[in-house]
Amino acid sequence: MANQDSYRSRPILWEEDAPAETRFRRVQPGMPRTGRKLPGMPLDVQDPDEDDGPRFGGPRDDRHRSPWWRPASTTGRVFLGLCAFLLLSALTTAALMLKTYLERDARFRIAGTSDIQASGLTEVSRAELLPVFGEDIGRNIFFVPLSLRRKQLEEIPWIEQATVMRLLPDQIRVSVVERTPVAFTRHGQQIGLVDADGVLLTMPPAAMAAHHYSFPVLTGIDPGDPPAARKARMAVYMRLMADLDSGNQHYSQNISEIDLTDPEDARALMPEQGRDILAHFGEDHFLERYLRYKTHIAEWRLQYPKLAAVDLRYDQQVVLEMASGAQASAGGGDVSASETKPPADGSVENSPAGRSRKDKTGKSPARSRRTAARERLEEERRRRVEERRAGLYGSGDRPGNSWQQPAGITEGQ
Repeated sequence: MANQDSYRSRPILWEEDAPAETRFRRVQPGMPRTGRKLPGMPLDVQDPDEDDGPRFGGPRDDRHRSPWWRPASTTGRVFLGLCAFLLLSALTTAALMLKTYLERDARFRIAGTSDIQASGLTEVSRAELLPVFGEDIGRNIFFVPLSLRRKQLEEIPWIEQATVMRLLPDQIRVSVVERTPVAFTRHGQQIGLVDADGVLLTMPPAAMAAHHYSFPVLTGIDPGDPPAARKARMAVYMRLMADLDSGNQHYSQNISEIDLTDPEDARALMPEQGRDILAHFGEDHFLERYLRYKTHIAEWRLQYPKLAAVDLRYDQQVVLEMASGAQASAGGGDVSASETKPPADGSVENSPAGRSRKDKTGKSPARSRRTAARERLEEERRRRVEERRAGLYGSGDRPGNSWQQPAGITEGQ
C-alpha cells in the first residue's frame, strides 16, 4: 500500500504544478537570432523581435562621434577658434616683419656694378651687358625682376640664351650662351655674320680675321626681312651644307658664295679655272646634283667655253646658260641657252634644240617644242615664287636684295 501511495503522490507531467524548467523551449545554442533560416523566409530579413540597440558585448557604433580635435561643448569650440585666430595673426605678423626687414636692410642692396657677375661672355662685352641692369643699382636684390632682365639680355643679337640668378646677400649672377655664326652675309658693301636662325651678327673686321672663319658668303639675307623669312632661307642653307658634308667629304669648301633670295632655289657660285660658274641647286637633293655637276663640268666647259650658269633642278635634264656675247663671238647671233639631257650611261649630250643656228636672214630659228615646254614650266615656277613673296611681305614693297646678277648671265632662257 505504501508503494501505491508513493506512485500516486508523484506529479504527472501534464498537470499544472509540473516543474518550471520543462515549460521553456529548447533553443539550439550558438545560433544568432538574426541568422535564422526558416523555410520561405529571405536570408537578410530582419527579425522583428530584435531590438535596435546594441547588444551586450557587441561592437560600439562610432559613426556619430565627433573628431578628436573638435570639442563637444560650445565653450571648447569657442576656445579652439580663438587659438586658431591667434596663431594665424602671429604668422602674418612674422611674415610682415620679415618682409620689412629684407626691404630696409642695407645688406640686401646692390651697391654697384661690381656686384653683377657675368659668365660665358666671348663676343659680348661687359659694357654691352651692364646697361640692362642700370636701374637695379641701389635697389634691393629681392625687387630685381629676373624674368624681365633675362628677356632684355636675349634681345642682344649675340646672346642666344641667358640665365639670371640672385646670390644673397647683394649679388646678381648672369650666365649667357652666345650664338654661333655659320656664314658670312653681304648687304651692299657691308660684310657680317649670321647664325642658323637667321640672326644677323656684327663683328669688327679685325675680330673676323682673328677668328679665321671659313664660311661661304650669303646674299639675299636682308636685315629688313621678317625673322621667319630669314630663318626659312637659313634652313635651306643648313640642309645644303649638311648634304654636301655628309660622309666627311667636305664638298661645301668648294662653294664661295650662295644666293638665297629665292628660298626654293639655292644658287651657288662655284669657282672654276678662269671663271666662276653659277649652279642652281634648288631646295633638295643637293649632294646628288653637286656630284652631277662635278662629273660633267669639265666636259661642259670644254664644249662651251663661255659657260656661265648650270641649272641642275630638273631630274632628266641640265640647262646650260651662256655668258652675254658668247654666241656673238661665234657669228654675231642672239644669245641662247644650251639644253643638255644626260643619257642612260651618265654622259651629257648637247640637245639640238639648244644649238645656235642661223638661217639665210641671219636670225635664229624657232625653238623646239621641248624647249618651249621647259620655258612654260620655268615661267610657272617664277609666278609661284612671286605669289609666295607677295604673301610673305604683304602689299607693300619688298625689301631689296643685295645679290647682283653676274655680268654676262642671261637668266630665264
